[in-house]
Amino acid sequence: MQSHWRWWLRVLLAVVVVALVWHRIAPLHHARRPASPPVTDLSVTNPLNQPGGGAAPAEAYEVYSALYQAPVEGPLAFGEDSATDIPQVDGSCLKPATAAEHEMADAFAAANQKSHRWEQKFSIAQGYRLLPGGELAQVQACLATHGRDSARCERYKELKYVRLLGVPGFDQARTRALVSVIKNCGHLCGTGGIFAVEKTGGRWQRSPTTEFTRDCSWMY
Repeated sequence: MQSHWRWWLRVLLAVVVVALVWHRIAPLHHARRPASPPVTDLSVTNPLNQPGGGAAPAEAYEVYSALYQAPVEGPLAFGEDSATDIPQVDGSCLKPATAAEHEMADAFAAANQKSHRWEQKFSIAQGYRLLPGGELAQVQACLATHGRDSARCERYKELKYVRLLGVPGFDQARTRALVSVIKNCGHLCGTGGIFAVEKTGGRWQRSPTTEFTRDCSWMY
């Protein structure tokens, strides 16, 4: 009986020792686990559309003029200030894989760090309106409320959207570029995206969608 009691005592002491050892090494084990990489929000570390960019570059007008040669439904209106919206949480939505794509992605980000001013230099057969900042805000309010304030919104009643254009980012050969269009229809209403274009036969046109820009389309 006494031998049996001593055996159980040894077992109990062994359990206590194992528990004490585990209590000491467990925190070290957890500490060695690699930490999850932080989520990178480029809109915080590298914001776009900051003021002070000056006039939009001349070659940008040729690109957008070509893209809007086909008439769109309703009047065409652009914001006077360039603007782009890249989904940037956990890195850019752009996924460049070739040297030319890396050139365009870098050029696009650099071109849109500051907002640039568009002028009446687009060649669009349908015609268009260019809305300065104050008027753009009023149009967006009218779109959001569906023109409830008829006195203020009468002159904009035919508008269904306002388009905000980003400054193109070109490759080194200047025959391919990234462009951005936000199609705004009021507060938290609209679609947008970044897509590639290429100059073929002396004319700019949209390129087929690839993994490069596939994740860069969004809607509210």
